[in-house]
Parts: sequence; C-alpha cells; structure tokens
Amino acid sequence: MGSQYRLLTLFADGGWMMYPLVLCSMIALGVIIAKAWTLWLAHKGTTRVIAEVEQAAMSGDIDGAIQVAHDTAGPAAAILLAGLRRIKTKRLGAGELEAAVATTGTIELGFLERGLVILATIANVAPLMGFLGTVAGMILAFAAIEAAGDVDPSLVAGGIKVALLTTAAGLVVAVPVNIAYNTFVTRIDRLIIDMEQGAQKIFNLAWDLEKEGRVEIMQRDQRFPSQIAAGAPPKGPGAGGAPPAAG
Repeated sequence: MGSQYRLLTLFADGGWMMYPLVLCSMIALGVIIAKAWTLWLAHKGTTRVIAEVEQAAMSGDIDGAIQVAHDTAGPAAAILLAGLRRIKTKRLGAGELEAAVATTGTIELGFLERGLVILATIANVAPLMGFLGTVAGMILAFAAIEAAGDVDPSLVAGGIKVALLTTAAGLVVAVPVNIAYNTFVTRIDRLIIDMEQGAQKIFNLAWDLEKEGRVEIMQRDQRFPSQIAAGAPPKGPGAGGAPPAAG
C-alpha cells in the first residue's frame, strides 16, 4: 500500500506531462504483448509444415498438402499455400508461381511489421515528452524565483522536482520499448528466412513435379509483339520454332 501511495505521489508531482507518458506506456504494453504472441505463433510450426507439405506433395496428395498449409499459421505456411494452389492446376504460366509467392511474401511481411511503427514512435517521443516536462519544470522554478525576488531553495525545489520526474518517466517508458522494438525486428528477420525457405521449397517442389510430368510449366513466349500479331513462330532454343535454313 505504501509503495502504491509513493507511485501515485510521484505521478502527481510530475505534473501534466505524466498523463501522456502513462498513455504511451499503456499503448506500448498492449502492442508488445500482441506482437510477441503473433511472432511466436508465426514461427511455431514452420519446420513441421515444410516437412509435411513436401512429403504429402511428393506422394501425390496435393490436396492434403494444401490442407496442412491451410491449418498452420505463419508466413511460411501462407507462401506454401499460395504455391500449392497454383501447382494444383497442373499447368503454370511462365512466372506465375514466382509472382504468387512474391505477392504473398509481401503481404505477410507487411502483417509481421504491423505495430512496429507505433513502438518506434513511442520510443522516440517518450524522451522528448520527458524533456518537455523538464523545460516546463525549469520554467516554473525560474518563475517562482522571479515572483519572490530572491533565490530560495524551497521556491525552486518544486519546479526542479517536476523536471527530474518527467525526464525519468520518459526514459523509463522509452528504454524497454526500444529494447522490445529491436527484439521484434530481429525476430522478423528470422521469419523472413523462414519465408525464403518456404519459397525455395515450393519452387523445388514445382520443378520436381515438372520432371515427373505431373505439372506443366509453360515457357515464356519469346516473340516480339509484331511477330505475335503476324503469327510468326516463337524464337529461341526450346521455343518450338524451326531452325533457320543454311545459306
């Protein structure tokens, strides 16, 4: 009870700047809890889903692989799901699989980074709020000296106390928030590696299925627009065009 009373007293002595600092701390705490849970859940089943999807797809059970990826949370599973849905059609256009994986990766990365801007803003603004409270406290101290016409320690003590309390409160809010922000950035970097592993796995799977004849990947049309309009055959190795006649 005594500790609670001292905290309330310090809050009251800190002045009006303590209110936005407490609000910032509450917002940051909510974001940190939600972000920690989200990132833990995103990485939880990555190794398992990659192994199970590969096993099911290579055995010919594409629907089973899709179901495994669908039931698993995380960016790697989302990338696998997007790729498997394209592979299920058994006929892929040139660059279609890569585009689907890249789009899904961009969306998942945006989801992972959601909330980091709030933490970065609070980590930067909280010390500034503390410094603003410091300036306000010093203004009060000098105003008291001016009104009294004499330098009395008891007159300036209140203003100096406000200055020190707000500075300390701003740093107390900013330091853990900054640590949490850097921790989450490191965690997201690891999840990006998980996403790259998922993307590479789906590409390897598509290539293996193509070699076995279970998936057809269309070659990119190498004709110019004028040749396409004229009905000219594609050019280039493996394009199906006849070789030029010898001169």
